[in-house]
Formats: sequence, C-alpha cells, structure tokens
Amino acid sequence: MTSDKHVAETADATDASAVTALRSGAVAVVTMRTPALTAAAKQQLLTALDELSADGSIRAVVLTGAGRVFCAGQDLGEHAAALERDPEHAFDTVERDYNPIVTSLVTAPKPVIAAINGTCAGAGLSLALACDLRVCADSAKFTTAFTGIGLSCDSGLSATLAQAVGLARASELVLRAEPFTAERALSWGLVGEVVAADELADAARALAERLAAGPTLAHATAKAALRRAWGLPLPEVLAAEGRDQHRLGLTVDHRNATAAFLAKQRPQFHGR
Repeated sequence: MTSDKHVAETADATDASAVTALRSGAVAVVTMRTPALTAAAKQQLLTALDELSADGSIRAVVLTGAGRVFCAGQDLGEHAAALERDPEHAFDTVERDYNPIVTSLVTAPKPVIAAINGTCAGAGLSLALACDLRVCADSAKFTTAFTGIGLSCDSGLSATLAQAVGLARASELVLRAEPFTAERALSWGLVGEVVAADELADAARALAERLAAGPTLAHATAKAALRRAWGLPLPEVLAAEGRDQHRLGLTVDHRNATAAFLAKQRPQFHGR
C-alpha cells in the first residue's frame, strides 16, 4: 500500500516479515503480507499496532493487506493442525492473539483507517470493523465466513457488525455467510468510501494525512466516546461527554482553534 512517490518512508520490518509498518511523517501504514493470519502474523501485527499506538509522533494509522487480500482471517492450515494436536486448546488464539489485536485497534489514541484492498473475510472483517474508518477498493469482496465452517463470531464481530449495519442485516450476513461486494458494503454503511483499486493507497493516505494534521486528542477522545456510549443509559453518556469536553477544553489545540475561528483563520493542530 505504498507508491513510488512516498520515498521518505522507512521500513520497520524486513521484507520477509508477515507484517510491515512504514512510517512517513505523522502517518504509519501497517501491511498484513500473508493472505491469512498465521501465528507469526498475529504476533507481529499486535507488536506493530501496540508500538504505533504508544508512539506520539504517529497521529494516524492505516491498516491494509497485500495483493488481492486484505485479510482472510485465521490460517486454516495452522488451525487444522492445532485441532489435531490439542483440540481443547486450539482456540486459545482468540484470547491470546485476536482479542488483544482488536483491543489495540479500538483503543489506539489516534484514528485507524482500514484500507481494504481485497478479500476481507472472517476475522479479517472483524479487524476492519475494529478500525475507525474504512476505505475500500471497488474490487474487494467480503464475507463473515464463521458459520460456513461451523463457528460463531469472534474478534468483536458480533458487536461491531451489528453496530455498523444494524442487527437485522448483521443476522443475515452472519447466518447466511454469503459473500458481498464493495458496493453493497458501501450502501449498508459498512465502509465509508469505495475507490478504484489503483487509487486506494493514495486515497487512504490522503485521509490519514488529513486526520494526522487534526486535533489528535479530540480524535482519541471522540473515538473512545463513540465506543463507550453504545448501549449506555443517556445520563451516563451525558456525564461522560461533559467530562471529556472539560478536559479537551484545557488543551492547546482547542484554545488555538477557537482563536483561529474568531480570527477567520484555518486552525493548526499540534496534538496537545
């Protein structure tokens, strides 16, 4: 998910890695380079996301895949071997790997954009929905996949899919487990933008750079508030929003943006 004009990027991982993280200014692009998630890929993905989450110089992250696949979910070859070896513990990976990866995406104190370049299935769809925004190639294909192999949802999909498209649509998608197109995903609100496949990298980067130039603390607070408020009683939502606004009201970004508005100038945000 890079292009030749972005020569300033430096790799944080070798070409042989299952996951790479490329930094360019305040934006980082994390690429899953295996079609499905192997044990190594899951470990490397969690490490990359946690490191970028903690890096204050990175103010927006793009998560994408390589080639024609965003992420096809669990590597079923490894899973079959785990079932054969020790079926009682074959699903330990959910708590050990998938749950921390999803938590890292959701709690990152900066916007995370899923750039869905191709097949997005099973836990891959869960990862995309754990991101804050989704930009999609017009050639991408989606499926929930889980019930197709006799399983239910994991990696947060039972909540995030219903939040994205509504319970009725989510039930159709999970129980039928039929593939659907990028256009359908857009019409249902599952993704926010569909672009030509060869424009995806630039579109995702442009969005990430715009967000990275914005009020990072406000972005972090807003994404946490949106997740937190789902299903809470209104009085609790109002109280939490009040606390957030009071804290953000003391930031340099807010004071500068208020002054810029009154002066009819474009605000400059510094993430503090």
